[in-house]
Amino acid sequence: MGYGLPSKMLVNLVDGCVQAKNVAPGSAVWTLDGDRTAETTVVGVTAVKGRDAVDVVTDHMTFTASRDLLLATPGGWTHAKDAAGTTVAWTPARKLRRERFMIRPGYEFGYFVGATCADGTVGKNYVSLVVNEQDFAARYATALTACTGLPARLEAVSRPSGYLKRDLAGFRVRVVSSYLSDALRHYVGGDAHHMRQRFPRVVLRDIDTFSGFLDGYIDGDGCRIKRWPARMIVSANVPFLAEIAPIIGARFTPAKRGGASQLVVSDRWQSRGTFIPEHHSLLPPESSWVQVREVRPRPALGAKPFTFYSYKLAPHPTFLVNGHLVREPW
Repeated sequence: MGYGLPSKMLVNLVDGCVQAKNVAPGSAVWTLDGDRTAETTVVGVTAVKGRDAVDVVTDHMTFTASRDLLLATPGGWTHAKDAAGTTVAWTPARKLRRERFMIRPGYEFGYFVGATCADGTVGKNYVSLVVNEQDFAARYATALTACTGLPARLEAVSRPSGYLKRDLAGFRVRVVSSYLSDALRHYVGGDAHHMRQRFPRVVLRDIDTFSGFLDGYIDGDGCRIKRWPARMIVSANVPFLAEIAPIIGARFTPAKRGGASQLVVSDRWQSRGTFIPEHHSLLPPESSWVQVREVRPRPALGAKPFTFYSYKLAPHPTFLVNGHLVREPW
C-alpha cells in the first residue's frame, strides 16, 4: 500500500506547480492555516510503490491520490477513499501567487470602503470609481493608497449621460487587484452590487474608521442639509440604511412608494453614544468548501505499479494539491 500522490499529480509550490515526483526537501509549499493561505517547507520526501489509487472528483477538478491520503472536511480529516459526498477545504490555485498586502484600518480605510459602496465598482480582479468631481476622485485615490499601499492615480475620462444625451467629462480611479476586490466583496456579504450589498460591519472597528466610512459614502450618495447641521444619505438599498441608523442614533423610515430612501446623519451623532465598536478581520478569507462528487477506484494497469510520493513538512503538516488541502496519514 502506498501513501501520498502519484508521480504526475501537481503540488502547489510557492514558486509554482510541479509534479509530485519533482518536490524536493527544502521546497516551500502552499497550505491553509484556518481560512488563510500559508507557507510550509518540505523537510523529507518518501517514495513507495502501490497498486491502488482513487480519482477524487470535486466541483473544480479531478485529482488522483492514494486511497488513504487525508482530505480536510468540516468534520475533520477523512481518507480519500471515503470522501464521496463530503465537502473538502479548497482555495483557487490560480490565486496563490497573487500579491497580498496589509490593509490598515483608520479614517482612510473607512473612506475608501464608504465611497466604493456608494459609487464604486468591484470587478473580478479590480476596483474602480468613476465620478464627475475631481476632488472626490482625488480623495478616493489618496485614501485607497493610504490604507492598502497600492498606487492609485486619477484618469480623465468621458462617460455617456442618458439624461443629457451627451458625453460628460469625469475622473476615474482604477486599481487592478483580485485580493482587494475579494476583500471588498467579503466586507459587503459576497455581492458588491449597490442594491444587494450589505452594510460592511468591518468599518465598526473604531470611530475614526466609521467616520471615514460616513464621509466617503455621503460624498458618493449624499449631500449636506442647509437648514440644520446634518447631512443626508440617499439610497434605494433600504436594508443598508436600516443597519446604519441605530449606529448613529437616528430614526429611519423607508420611502413609502419605493425608490430612494433618505437617512439623516446629524453632525452631533457621536455625542449620542450609540456607536459600539466591533472587531472584524480586514483580510479576506482565502479558503472555501467544495463538494466531492465522486470517488472512483483507479488500480494500476499492467505490471507497473504507481509510485506514491509523501512529504514531511514543517511548520504545517498539510499541503495543497491543485488547491485542495491534504495531509499524510498519521
